[in-house]
Amino acid sequence: MTSFLFALLAALLLSLTPPAAWAAQSDRPPTRSAVEPAELARAVAEMEQLDRMRVSLASTLEGSSEEPTLQTMKEVCKPVGLRAMAIGKENGWQVRQVASKFRNPDHAPATAQERQVLDLFHRQPAITGLWQPAGAEQASGVNYYRRINVEPSCLACHGSKASRPSFVKDNYPADKAFDFNVGDLRGMYAVFIPELQQALAEAQN
Repeated sequence: MTSFLFALLAALLLSLTPPAAWAAQSDRPPTRSAVEPAELARAVAEMEQLDRMRVSLASTLEGSSEEPTLQTMKEVCKPVGLRAMAIGKENGWQVRQVASKFRNPDHAPATAQERQVLDLFHRQPAITGLWQPAGAEQASGVNYYRRINVEPSCLACHGSKASRPSFVKDNYPADKAFDFNVGDLRGMYAVFIPELQQALAEAQN
C-alpha cells in the first residue's frame, strides 16, 4: 500500500490533471497549496482502510447457504456507510459511496465528474484511484476517487437479477445493482477535501 500511496501523491503534486486528459501528466506545477500533502496522504490511507473493512465484512458471507436478509445488510453493508460518514466528519471532508448501478438512490452519481470517473474506472481496470480538482458544482478543493471492485461474497446480493435476496426485491423496486461478476467495478469512494480557507469559513458559519 505504501508504494501505491506514494505514486498517487507524486501524481497529485506534479499535476491535478484536467478532466479531458486524466491519463496524461501536465508539466505545470500545481497552483494550489491550501490542502497539505499529509491530508492528501490521509485521504488515501482512510479509503484503503475503509475498503479493507468492506472486504472483511463481505467475507463473512462466504460459504453460507442461507439467503441474506435485511439484518445481513445491516451487519455487512451498513457499517461501511457509517464509517464513511464518520471519516468525513472527523476530517472535515465529504465522503460518499457512488455507483452507476446503484441500489440506494443516494449513491447515484451527483456530478458530471463523478460520472466521467466511473466511466474511466470501468474502461481502465488497472486504475485504482485518482485525484481531480473540484468540479464546477463544488467549492475550492480536490476530489479523491477510489474504485470498489466486486468480491466473490458480493454476489450473494449482487449476482443475477433473479437470484437477488427477497429483501432486496421487496425493498428496492428500482434496484440497478445486479448482474455483476467477480472483479467488476461496483462503484467508488468519492472524497472531497475543501481548501483550508473554505473549510475554515464553513466551520465559522
